[in-house]
Amino acid sequence: MNYHPLQLFGQHLVELRKARGWSQERLALESGLARSYVGGIERGQRNLALNNICILADTLKVAPSEMLDFFPQKKPSQKAGT
Repeated sequence: MNYHPLQLFGQHLVELRKARGWSQERLALESGLARSYVGGIERGQRNLALNNICILADTLKVAPSEMLDFFPQKKPSQKAGT
């Protein structure tokens, strides 16, 4: 595995949070999670449970699957001769 999923998840969470114009503190208050915990997630230092992924998704008004959509989009490979 040549990627770090916790770091990618954390970066994606930062993007989703900032898209709403929220601080870490606001996300923590809205979700009921500790601000230090949210900070640890965003730094890729926390291996969070599925329950907390769902809590964050609900708080940010996105589908839980969107929380895990942090891999760079791959371009479809072109077939030979096209």
